[in-house]
Amino acid sequence: MKTNTSNINSWIFSPKPNPQADLRLFCFPYAGGSSLIFRTWPDYLPPSIEVCAIEIPGRGRQLKLSPFSRIEPLVDAIASAINPYLDKPFALFGHSMGGLVSFELTRLLHKKYGIVPVHLFISGRRAPQVPNSKPPIHNLAEPAFIEELRHLNGTPREVLENAELMQLFLPILRADFAVLETYIYKPEPPLECPITVFGGLQDSEVGCDELQAWQEQTNADFNLHMFPGDHFFLHSSQSVLLEKLAKYLPQQLLA
Repeated sequence: MKTNTSNINSWIFSPKPNPQADLRLFCFPYAGGSSLIFRTWPDYLPPSIEVCAIEIPGRGRQLKLSPFSRIEPLVDAIASAINPYLDKPFALFGHSMGGLVSFELTRLLHKKYGIVPVHLFISGRRAPQVPNSKPPIHNLAEPAFIEELRHLNGTPREVLENAELMQLFLPILRADFAVLETYIYKPEPPLECPITVFGGLQDSEVGCDELQAWQEQTNADFNLHMFPGDHFFLHSSQSVLLEKLAKYLPQQLLA
């Protein structure tokens, strides 16, 4: 499949490009996040892993593109963009919204190209078959929507209190929450790749049972690890999370 190279580059940000890497780790951000949240990850991982952070339209190098508000077209676009990069073993990591996107991407890659990641890492996201118990927020009036963002603790206070910045961020955040809140789970056979799930011990958004439920989505190994921190523990517990992540990747590739 031929894909426009400039388009590929705009979708993928590699903080430390490594054409000789034995494995690529594709990373998917949380709602409102960009590829930059993964910029220091290569410093904590073996040099044989190339970190490839996905830049979702509406931010970073894809700033001028309209953000997606539904998961199906988003996942389809990502699959086309990363297809040329799947010529060696790869794993997927996604936090919160990124977790759901990486799961549906894994399903699509298997159906469309017959390929499977060596591992799927899900972080801070309930299993897809667990229904959302909270009312949607993506269509709330602006003051109420901003209040919900404040409660989630993922948007910096200086951004929330800057009217100009918020006018830039609000369409992206609304679109990302729409991706999550319009998602409809469709039962399919479990995945053939191992799934490892990470959670925050103080995360009020996702409970341990909701994380454990990911076990139903794989026929292979399943593991769950909890770290100190709230919903954004991937920042506060980054070094221990990445140390744990690296241990689950095929060691023959990391020698």
